[in-house]
Amino acid sequence: MAFLLDLWLPIMAAAALVFVASSVLHMLIPIHRNDYSQIPGEDEVLDAMRKANLGRGSYMFPFASCMKDMQSEEITAKLNSGPVGFMTVLPPGPMQMGKSLGQWFLFTIGVSVLIAYATSLVFEAGADYRQIFRFTATLGFLGYSFGYVQDAIWKGQRWSVVMKFMFDGLVYALVTAGTFGWLWPEA
Repeated sequence: MAFLLDLWLPIMAAAALVFVASSVLHMLIPIHRNDYSQIPGEDEVLDAMRKANLGRGSYMFPFASCMKDMQSEEITAKLNSGPVGFMTVLPPGPMQMGKSLGQWFLFTIGVSVLIAYATSLVFEAGADYRQIFRFTATLGFLGYSFGYVQDAIWKGQRWSVVMKFMFDGLVYALVTAGTFGWLWPEA
């Protein structure tokens, strides 16, 4: 835990700068504008979901409770006729941006703490900026980007959307690396 005392400044600065960078990427640069599409017949679909009393959670359709059921004629017919997908339902009401932004900031702190920990195991105080930059950029890219790949592999997310989020992660990794390189403790 000593690394937290030595690296609290780069941890917090990197988290704050990534938070700012993410705000710029998502509010000022429109690369994520087309990530989602409207469901045709949205009003009818939403009415049907309300009638089903669909609560908050993650859903898969058609649903099978086990691999054996996935082989049944009924599920096979549903899969073949479609649609097939995954859906996340949020609680009713406006999106809670304050809560989400707070959780995002805590996430950036968590990623920075893990980067600080791993980097402190490899490098001493006074290490060269370029070494710190390369190492923390690699860790940052892993931490901020690679989780999205699973969405393409397992949940059918379009690769073009995944690549845009990985680009965001690359920006966050470079911001993190620059911050750690800049604020890495002197010998």
